[in-house]
Amino acid sequence: MNIFKITVAGLLLCLAWPLFAQDDDDHEEEEIEFVEMTAAEMTEVGVRTGPVAFRTLSEQIRMPAEVVVNAYESANVTTRITAQVVARHAKLGDLVEVGQPLATLSSVEMAEAQGTLILADSEWQRVKSLGKKAVSERRYTEAQIASRQALSRVLAYGMTEAEANRLLASGDAALATGEFDLLVPQQGTILSDNFIVGELIEPGRVLFRISDESTLWVEASTVPTDLTEYEIGAPARIAHGAGHWIEGRVVQLHHQLDETTRRQGIRIEVDNNDDHLHPGQFVEAEISGGDGPTVLAIPDDAITLLKGTTTVFKLEEGRELHPRQVETGIAAGGWTEIRGGLSEGDEIAVDGVFHLKSLMLKSSIGDVD
Repeated sequence: MNIFKITVAGLLLCLAWPLFAQDDDDHEEEEIEFVEMTAAEMTEVGVRTGPVAFRTLSEQIRMPAEVVVNAYESANVTTRITAQVVARHAKLGDLVEVGQPLATLSSVEMAEAQGTLILADSEWQRVKSLGKKAVSERRYTEAQIASRQALSRVLAYGMTEAEANRLLASGDAALATGEFDLLVPQQGTILSDNFIVGELIEPGRVLFRISDESTLWVEASTVPTDLTEYEIGAPARIAHGAGHWIEGRVVQLHHQLDETTRRQGIRIEVDNNDDHLHPGQFVEAEISGGDGPTVLAIPDDAITLLKGTTTVFKLEEGRELHPRQVETGIAAGGWTEIRGGLSEGDEIAVDGVFHLKSLMLKSSIGDVD
């Protein structure tokens, strides 16, 4: 990248001094500065450009908020019977898929249920092969029901249908060990796994908590009167770090006020595919209300103060970023109205402006060759 200074100078120094002194006031030095960067260089230093366009600016409300898991995309994995942990197959932070084994458990209750299933199925197969002509209708029905109930019991205890079918196919009572796997019920990330191998687990205790963090909720609250102009579906955005925003939308407005603060809760859903947000994180939420005026606008981050003037960097000739003074108007939602200095369709730097400003300031004091 280069900093260019194009100077229209006066007469050559070889002219006589009196003449030079006389003409000194007649020759002004015109200085035009710009930063030249290739596309690769822009990417390397975080400079990104975008077009100037018309945009509808809306009223906003800002409030502190907290990132929480999307409960509709989360699941707790528990055991339904008293069991001992035999082996662990996944751990905190792992990305897991549906059907993947999480842990192997062993239970006396499961062993008894598995043995009962093998016996009940064996009897049902014998009675079924004899047929209703050889056995009474009652005996036929009882054997069928007993087999189905035994299968339902092992499934209710935690065996999968595939595991139960393998056990029945073997017909081997020695395989009724009471062991079974806890499987992943939904895709996501393991957020907690508070247990150790060998521990005896009581029914209902949560062994794993899994959540799909590709979408998260942001919980905020404000006084009810602030929300009269806002509704479900309203655009929102979440600030994380300095100058970084993630777009979202309002998905729910709480109908019951907090008993202590008397504030109304707001739930915002955000896309988190880039994994920038994490449950428990404190952020700032901004919600947009009704439509305001449609004006020529640019992102706030595109504007800087350079040598006392409000400035943007305009892209020209495909690789030259020229500082341009602009006149601004109203600001809302991270966007600022442009009343002069730019036209619709102009390409300007929208990210990395501080870097460009620092290069220009260095050049003005001769730090850049």
